[in-house]
Amino acid sequence: MYPKEFEKSIRKVEETRDERLKKLPERMKEKEKEALLKKWHPDYKPEAKRKLNVGVSKGEIVPNEVADIIEAYPLIEPKEIDLSQVDYEADVLIIGGGGAGTAAALFAYYNGIKPENIIIATKLRHGDSNTIMAQGGIQAADKPNDSPLIHYLDVIGGGHFANKPELVARLVLDAPLIIKWHEELGVMYDKKPDGEMITIHGGGTSRKRMHSAKDYTGMEIMRVLRDEARNIGIKVLEFSPAIELLTDGNRVTGALLYNLETDQYYVVRAKAVVLATGGFGRLHIQGFPTTNHYGATADGLVIAYRLGAKLRDMDSVQYHPTGVAYPEQIVGLLVTEKVRGLGAQPVNVDGEQFVHPLEPRDVEAAAIIRECYGRNKGVVTPTGMRGVWLDSPMIEIIHGKGTIERRLGAMFRMFKRFGIDMREEPILVFPTLHYQNGGIEINENAQVLGVSGPIEALFAAGEVEGGVHGKNRLMGNSLLDTQVFGRIAGINAAKYAKKAKFGKLSLEHVEKYIEELKKAKIKKERKAPILLPDYRGKQVLSRAIDIL
Repeated sequence: MYPKEFEKSIRKVEETRDERLKKLPERMKEKEKEALLKKWHPDYKPEAKRKLNVGVSKGEIVPNEVADIIEAYPLIEPKEIDLSQVDYEADVLIIGGGGAGTAAALFAYYNGIKPENIIIATKLRHGDSNTIMAQGGIQAADKPNDSPLIHYLDVIGGGHFANKPELVARLVLDAPLIIKWHEELGVMYDKKPDGEMITIHGGGTSRKRMHSAKDYTGMEIMRVLRDEARNIGIKVLEFSPAIELLTDGNRVTGALLYNLETDQYYVVRAKAVVLATGGFGRLHIQGFPTTNHYGATADGLVIAYRLGAKLRDMDSVQYHPTGVAYPEQIVGLLVTEKVRGLGAQPVNVDGEQFVHPLEPRDVEAAAIIRECYGRNKGVVTPTGMRGVWLDSPMIEIIHGKGTIERRLGAMFRMFKRFGIDMREEPILVFPTLHYQNGGIEINENAQVLGVSGPIEALFAAGEVEGGVHGKNRLMGNSLLDTQVFGRIAGINAAKYAKKAKFGKLSLEHVEKYIEELKKAKIKKERKAPILLPDYRGKQVLSRAIDIL
């Protein structure tokens, strides 16, 4: 239930509702967006980032928290690891068990690799990932009034024209194929009585192309993909994150895993490796709360960078405009963009609508931060956090009673647990750390790129890779990214593995990286990958209370 001090503000929201139903604010012009972002978006705080001092992307600007784990010593002493004892062999080793990794495993199988020769190594349980937490939907231009070209233009514009064009082309051209594949497997997308797919707008989209399964879209996709992998018999090593890749010259030949339950190291020899380790959400960039699952600690960035993988667009971070700001127990959890897509409007403490509800995510987030900290028109919670109202009762005013329970079941239940009925009361939101826009650079074949071209036998898919989204990702393109590039990575890893032989196993690249760290005088106490976030001591305090 809301505290009494919220009552006056909620009344103002209710009193202004009829007027707000008549007209939405106009969308911002490009110059307005640029000015807003530069002043209020966290990405534009220069003190929050620094240049890398080591590695192939030396000189690139990244968040301080990311620099800390990239410029860090390994968890092991390379010379102390016995690589002569191989624990597992695979034609294709996939590191990461979310949507991208599981899609890669399935398409490796579809392309001729036997299930017993595919291994998924994952940090937690199979499926524990940002995919399973994704709610709002997946984009695909498959309606008569839409096309991949229009989708392409939306993605490029939303990414501030920093995207890698050939990757965007693959994303949008393969999207309808992915939806068709999902349907064949049994993903239960929302449909009209006649069987037509229900699609809605997302922020920054010019067409309604968001396909969803209520607000459980990622969970539904992950359920079906995981069942398919299990039915096929693909081997999964749970609680076994990769802590280093193994190499033979410029070729990746396997990985060193660490079992979280037994403290054992596993040596895996592989003909091809797919990185699908997700992003950095649990690093809590700039102290923000996060929507991300517990294992999102950028392990893939760390181990790939050590062997020479280039990074791109790592100076850009996505803060989802609507994370929960109250109640305290769920601060930072996602309020899906689908809530705004169905008509809920962001309004300030006085019930004033200050931004169009479907601006691109970075613009929407910056507007909310400005309202709370620049104009001092946010709602202050008992713990000192600030937020704005998302006027969710408007959804049922627009679409009719029952819409929220029918189409936003996850959201309805999340707030109902705390005595808040979003059908009758607005919900309080504030931007939350959501997505790693950049990552390891890949080409259109999902091959990881080094300074002189592709790193042999190494592929990447999903949030760990960069280039698809440029400086800002649009809603629904993350699930699509996992599936499109998971598929491409699986296909090309299978093609490579069928022609390849097992290589030597070495950690020489790690030893070379250690020498670079020493020359740069990096403190030896700093270790990575961190594997799991640390919430002891000060770290358990509320985040985003004093972000500016």
